Amino acid sequence: MECYACTQVGVPLFHSTSCDSYGKPFDPTSKRVKIWNRALLFARGVALAIDPIFFYALSIGRGGSPCLYMDGGLAFLATVARSAIDAIHLLHILLQFRLPYVLRESLVVGRGRLVWDARAIARHYMRSLRGFWFDVFVILPVPQVVFWVVVPKLIKEERIKILMTTMLLIFLFQFLPKVYHSISMMRRMQKVTGYIFGTICWGFGLNLIAYFFASQVAGACCYVLAIQRVASCLQQQCDRSVGCSLPLSCSEEICYRSYSLFPPGTIGNSCGGNSTLIPPVCLDVEGPFRYGIYKWALPVISSDSLADKILDPIFWGLKTFSTFGNNLEPTSNWLEVIFSICIVLAGILLSTLLIGNIQVFLEGVLAKKRNTQLRRRDMEWWMRRRQLPSRLRQRVRHFERQRWAAMGGEDEMEELIKDLPEGLRRDIKRYLCLDLIKKVPLFHNLDDLILDNICDRVKPLVFSRDEKIIREGDLVPRMVFIVRGSIRRTQNLSKGMVATSVLEPGGFLGDELLSWCLRRPFIDRLPASSATFVCLESTEAFGLDAQNLRYITDHFRYKFANERLKRTARYHSSNWRTWAAVNIQVAYRRYRQRTRGLVTLVRDNGGTERTLWQYAAMFTSTRPHDHLE
Repeated sequence: MECYACTQVGVPLFHSTSCDSYGKPFDPTSKRVKIWNRALLFARGVALAIDPIFFYALSIGRGGSPCLYMDGGLAFLATVARSAIDAIHLLHILLQFRLPYVLRESLVVGRGRLVWDARAIARHYMRSLRGFWFDVFVILPVPQVVFWVVVPKLIKEERIKILMTTMLLIFLFQFLPKVYHSISMMRRMQKVTGYIFGTICWGFGLNLIAYFFASQVAGACCYVLAIQRVASCLQQQCDRSVGCSLPLSCSEEICYRSYSLFPPGTIGNSCGGNSTLIPPVCLDVEGPFRYGIYKWALPVISSDSLADKILDPIFWGLKTFSTFGNNLEPTSNWLEVIFSICIVLAGILLSTLLIGNIQVFLEGVLAKKRNTQLRRRDMEWWMRRRQLPSRLRQRVRHFERQRWAAMGGEDEMEELIKDLPEGLRRDIKRYLCLDLIKKVPLFHNLDDLILDNICDRVKPLVFSRDEKIIREGDLVPRMVFIVRGSIRRTQNLSKGMVATSVLEPGGFLGDELLSWCLRRPFIDRLPASSATFVCLESTEAFGLDAQNLRYITDHFRYKFANERLKRTARYHSSNWRTWAAVNIQVAYRRYRQRTRGLVTLVRDNGGTERTLWQYAAMFTSTRPHDHLE
């Protein structure tokens, strides 16, 4: 069974034995977890950028006759970087076993409820299709194994087509799921914390980074296909020569060479070609062999500069996507034509989705956020002009941030469904609110028709911490039903005594309105509140205005006037509970006075006087009126 403390709103203060045996979960809304989420997304982005670098480890040597080899130094750097990023992701997997998740059924209002039970968290993570097993799949060392085990063997056997096909398939087999994993992980984080980066600049930057990664992948794939075309050229040149036995692979399948950033000859060797000196016709751009769209890659695949190998393919991908492939001039080779078609379609798709998404994102978010910023600016200007104290200013700012996090800055339900047909709007509000309304004990035994009318008229409310919902003596404008959070109720008795209680989710306040609606003869003046209600934490609720409640009670008076509902209303009413507690204390004190009268006589005058004041406060507690008789 789920731990009771784990089911409450906020971070549990204690846990049962079942929770403690699995360790205390982390708070996903804490600052440390949010910083970790940002660092993890940055690490996943670096991992997406590292995978195409494995392709650049394949090179063509120029020292003698051109031949194919694997650059061991670059492959080693890519392997170490990829393994380090995967180690960070392992920490993320371990964290998921102790990170609460949002209960899907609770997303109908606000940001939803977090599940804090450790066993439930572990079960949910292990059973989810996008959970544990998907997280493990995206960090499998597939590129590392292929490049250090399979690639040298295929180079030695000169099976170039199989080598290139294997590399492309293995790359896409893990790279595409990794992209999907990063997107789904970002959405999961947003569902729990409300936001990840929180600024428009980051949303703009993420779309540009996605466009950049797509360009890098396209350039890396073109780089590999260019090496395959050079290998085909070498094979054709050898077939035209009589008695040619020149191998396509270099004498060393794995070569550790020095790049241009080191002095020549200080590290490794130059990784040249074979000893047979044949003019490198296949690496000549102006040569007889037609390379089509791979012409740009000929200087890159044989370059000793690491910067050229990484930046040139990225630039080619950006230029090609931006021009929708207008600069491509493929030959009649079917693979080259298909690759060109894919590049053109990818350019159109990326420009439509990513660049268009940036525009829509800026127009939509900026318009909505601009209104919020204008409201905040006007509010700040007004508070400075009226010289409000810093404490009140901070409360105003906190409420605005909370409303933005819970409702997007406005009542999105009323705004989005106001133009829908009345029947459809009623069904939508019933779906969103019915389960929450049924959790209120006062509505347990009501008919579906009454519940439908209540669903159609309730409005979501958000209250910040330490906010006074209503003060004692003020008119009660609505009944408030608590969904999440807690509210403290304080009622002033006589002689300075105060009665205090706490309302939890499922409780309600403003029950004076129910008595006001059922009173006969009816009085138009709203009733006064008998207590003061203050939020102990950020609270989400829904409210039923006085006129809407009067409409429901007038049309369904037969249901609200029965004995069962009267007992339920009295049992859950904070006013009746306070009155009952006062009378129980008075009766108990009378009993103690009768049975322990001698003990009372030995008290000092101050203690006796204080007791008399307490008795006076208890006797003057007013009995609530519900007008249900």
